[in-house]
Amino acid sequence: MVFNTSSLFLAIIVFNKNREMKKLIFIRHGKAEEQSPDISDFERSLTLKGKIISREMARKLLIKEKSAGILITSPAFRALETAFIFASEFGIDTENVIMKSDLYFKMNLKNLPVILSSINEETEIVTLFGHNPSFTQIANILCKEGCEFIPKSGIVCLSFNIRTWREIGRNNGKMEYFLKPEKIL
Repeated sequence: MVFNTSSLFLAIIVFNKNREMKKLIFIRHGKAEEQSPDISDFERSLTLKGKIISREMARKLLIKEKSAGILITSPAFRALETAFIFASEFGIDTENVIMKSDLYFKMNLKNLPVILSSINEETEIVTLFGHNPSFTQIANILCKEGCEFIPKSGIVCLSFNIRTWREIGRNNGKMEYFLKPEKIL
């Protein structure tokens, strides 16, 4: 079989049309109030420092991505506040931020497909807001290179050479970037 330049180019276009790139961005909530008997873990709010750093990190993400895609957050108040800060920086109406209780109560690799099941396959980027240790563990499992501990307000972007969100699985993600907040006194 002989390939000329134009048939090889056409073959590459057809292959690329059948394979798409999807990005899954994990954002750990910002620094929250200390636990206290006066409020539940679920109700803890971001500290002023947590809000400032989250806004800085949202601006760093805005440099990397034109769009944050679909925003899905844990309903815990500190995660929701973080998601709203990012939504504001990306010009996304907070009414479009989706809350999924699985991101708070039982986030693990088994539940990731459940969380992503409602996402339109045309969507290329999904940004999740939630908690450790689950975010670090899941990113570590999905990423071929592994993933180190995600700090508060940390951002990990994994890309997947897939057509559907259901195809996400162990070790089929590639780390695009890992953004960490700078130390602020």
